[in-house]
Amino acid sequence: MLTEVKSLNEECGIFGIWDHQAAAEITYFGLHSLQHRGQEGAGIVSTDGNVLQGHRNLGLLADVFKHGELDRLKGKGAIGHVRYATAGGKSLSNVQPFLYHFQENSFALAHNGNLVNAKSLRKQLEQEGAIFQTSSDTEVLAHLIKRSRTGDFIEDLKVALNQVKGGFAYMLLTENTLIAALDPNGFRPLSIGRIGDSYVVASETCAFETVGAAFVRDVEPGELVIINEDGLQIERYTEDVKHSICSMEYIYFARPDSNIAGINVHSARKRSGKRLAEEAFIDADVVTGVPDSSISAAIGYAEAAGLPYELGLIKNRYVARTFIQPSQELREQGVRMKLSAVRGVVEGKRVVMIDDSIVRGTTSKRIVQLLREAGAAEVHVRIASPPLAFPCFYGIDIQTRHELIAANHTKAEICELIGADSLEYLSEDGLVESIGKPYPNEPYGGLCMAYFNGDYPTALYDYEQEYLASIESEKNNG
Repeated sequence: MLTEVKSLNEECGIFGIWDHQAAAEITYFGLHSLQHRGQEGAGIVSTDGNVLQGHRNLGLLADVFKHGELDRLKGKGAIGHVRYATAGGKSLSNVQPFLYHFQENSFALAHNGNLVNAKSLRKQLEQEGAIFQTSSDTEVLAHLIKRSRTGDFIEDLKVALNQVKGGFAYMLLTENTLIAALDPNGFRPLSIGRIGDSYVVASETCAFETVGAAFVRDVEPGELVIINEDGLQIERYTEDVKHSICSMEYIYFARPDSNIAGINVHSARKRSGKRLAEEAFIDADVVTGVPDSSISAAIGYAEAAGLPYELGLIKNRYVARTFIQPSQELREQGVRMKLSAVRGVVEGKRVVMIDDSIVRGTTSKRIVQLLREAGAAEVHVRIASPPLAFPCFYGIDIQTRHELIAANHTKAEICELIGADSLEYLSEDGLVESIGKPYPNEPYGGLCMAYFNGDYPTALYDYEQEYLASIESEKNNG
């Protein structure tokens, strides 16, 4: 699947480090490993123990910090953020980390995820006199912290965290403490690592490899991680927890070299490909995967099917990223720029094309067309996940069913629309078992499968009426 053009995009990536003399620089390299989680904006805030300083801007990380901005971010603690907007606009004011200065202290705040009750909380806060500077749901937490007034920042934060609902991994930085918190369902991944005496926290473990950190542990749902001169301390802000890790992290979002809840992402994707071959085998000549996130599943399918895996599709890595383009026409042009079919591999061949999901279907249609133009005799599409038919409200930019081709068409219709000779999906059970049930005693093995079956692990709050209305409208329209 093409991240850049498919319009299935995750909210953000966050990284933080404490007690390192090159904190801002380490944060920069950590964020570089997380760039796949957001390319619209980036920022870093550091502390020297007395003052918080930050820099943020729109664009890729390397562009945001290309003029030596890191040099002035002194101190031994830092947090950083790379952004893709699912809540809030694409303006500089919404680029994180946000930095707040108050009479008695300061703190920086970064957020990965999406709050399902942000609109109602914002309305309530504004009625009480709060003035918002951004359209991001992240800012809601800052106002809730200041409204708590227990007299202790950590306690204020706990009170605030129990008021926000949805998917969130927060990272905060004060003059003398780095803090991280994960929502009660653990929708988004968050892990702790260590470089000597320095602790790091990151959205994905792949960042640890880049900065030379050793994995310590995952942050569990409902936990508050506090790192300061006293070391690492784990507290809880709620006991009402239920593991619901976003299954799309394993399917698509996370880098294949990351581990989530002890499960390697590449291995999970490869197993899903093998299971897909068992469930939906078809006789063919070659198997190819859509770069990059589908490669692992394609290798697994080829192995299980006893067919050769070939690089039938090649991605041009020297074209500027295009997935944030605002129009469908530009996204489709992005497919033509980013991807080429290899005629020498597919010409005259029956090709099995493995992809990890189908969102709108326009990208799949264009890729099938590319393979046919390169001379493929047949193109059989196999998807290493179930049909994506329900919106996500926890940090992925699909929030209406009308965007999703599987919500509005049968499998046979989708096959015809994308121009394939056949189309099959991985089953829900096949996906859960392929990933490996990180928490086997919880529903779906501790995974959120709402995108495929509409079984949301939380109330939808602000989205409830809108979602139910959309379902009713579909019923009335046949």
